[in-house]
Amino acid sequence: MQRVCLALPTNRPCAAAVADIAEEAAYAAAHFDVEVHLLVLDTADSAGHAENASAVGALAPAAGVVVHHLDTGQQRDFLRRVIHRAGAAEPDLLLDLMLPDTVSYGACTNRVFLVAAALGCASVHRRDSDSTYQLLDGRKVFPIHHELRSLGRPAGEAAAGVTRSELDPADAAKPVALVGGSFIGELSVDIGGINTLDPAVYHEVVSLWAPPIWSEEEKSALVEASFTGGGTEPFTVDEAVLGAPDIRRVDMCNLGLDHRVYERLPVPPAPDTIGSDYFLLHAVLDSGLPGVVHNRHIVNHYTPERRTGPGFTAYQLRFAKFLLSMLYLHPVYGEMIALGGELLDEQHRLRVEPVLDSVRRSAAWDRAANVHRLDVLDRCYRRLGGTYAEFADHLAPRRQHLLDEAQADAERFALLIEGWGALVAAARAQRVAG
Repeated sequence: MQRVCLALPTNRPCAAAVADIAEEAAYAAAHFDVEVHLLVLDTADSAGHAENASAVGALAPAAGVVVHHLDTGQQRDFLRRVIHRAGAAEPDLLLDLMLPDTVSYGACTNRVFLVAAALGCASVHRRDSDSTYQLLDGRKVFPIHHELRSLGRPAGEAAAGVTRSELDPADAAKPVALVGGSFIGELSVDIGGINTLDPAVYHEVVSLWAPPIWSEEEKSALVEASFTGGGTEPFTVDEAVLGAPDIRRVDMCNLGLDHRVYERLPVPPAPDTIGSDYFLLHAVLDSGLPGVVHNRHIVNHYTPERRTGPGFTAYQLRFAKFLLSMLYLHPVYGEMIALGGELLDEQHRLRVEPVLDSVRRSAAWDRAANVHRLDVLDRCYRRLGGTYAEFADHLAPRRQHLLDEAQADAERFALLIEGWGALVAAARAQRVAG
C-alpha cells in the first residue's frame, strides 16, 4: 500500500478548510489502495494555530488516514534535524530559505516536499486554505480522484483512466508526473480591481510578466488568460486529458506531483513573491514528462485582509516581486524548453545539473528590464490613484532593495537546488510528529 501526502500549508486560521481536506483524505483512503497522510503545515499566529488545532482535534477518525498538524516550532525542529544530517555548508541560510519569517509560497511548498519524503510518500497533493470544493448533487468534487488514478503510473497504463488521451506513443513508458486542475471563481491573483478601474492599465501591468521576446499579440493573449483558471462554469461531468500537460490550466491549489519530480528539484523559495511555487510545472512540461489535466476545479475565494491597509500593501508588493522574478525565471524556462527530453536521464528522472547551471547563470542577467518594470508599475499605479497611488509612494524608496532582493532570490534558489538532494535524503531518515 502506497503512502500519499495530502497537504494544506497555511498561515491563517482555516477551520473550514481543515474539515474539507479531511473529507478528501477520507475519500481517497476509502476509494484507493493508499494510506493518506493529511499534513497541515501551520505557521499561523498563536490564536490562528489554536483555532486550527481545535479543528484538527475535532476531526472524526477515518480508516487509512493519518493526520499531522505541525506548528512553526515543530517545522523548525524538523528542518534543523534535516539540515544537520545533510551536512549543509550554510545551515542558517538554508533554514531561513526553508522557513522564513515572512510569506513564501515556495518555501511552504518545499517544506511539504521534505515532510512527504520523511513520511515515505509516493506523491504530494497540495491544496490551499483560501479555497473550497465544488459540489455535484450535494457531494464535494475531490481532485484527488484523478490524481490517484494516474500519478506515478506508466503513462501507457494511465490512458485507461482518463476521458481523452493525447499521449505520444513514445512517452508510454514514462511515469505520469503531474495531475492537476485549476479553480473557478475570483482571479488567482487579486488584481481584478485594477481591471475594473482601468482595463488599459491592467493590460500594461499584467503584460509585464510576459517573456520580453513575445509579440504584442502574444502578450495580449497572455493578459486575457492570466489568473483566470478554469473560468466560471461549474463542474458537471469529468474531463481528464493525458499527454503534455497544459500548465496554464493547472493551479497550485489543485495539484498532485509524483515524488520523482519534487525529490529532484525544489521550487524557488523567494519570500513575499506570488507564483514562486510554479517552477516544477514548467520542468515537467519542458522535459516531456506526461501529465493529466482535469476539470475538478477548486473554488477560489479571497481573504479580506488582502484588500485593505497593510494587507493590500503586502499583497501588491508580492505581485511586484512576482513581476521582477520573471527576469531570472524566463531564461531558465527558455533553456529548459530548448533542452526538452535532455532534461531527463535514462530512468525518466529530471536531471539536476542543467537546471542548476541555468539558474546560476540567470542570476547575472542585466537588471534593465526590472528597472523598466518598476517604472511601469509606478506610472500605472499613480494613474489609478487612491490606494494604488499610495502603494506607488510605498514602492518608490524601496526600488533598489527590490532589485537587489530579486537577484538574491535567484542566487539562493541555485543554492537550494545544489543542496536539495542531500536534504531529501536526510529527510527520509527523520521522524515526523503528529
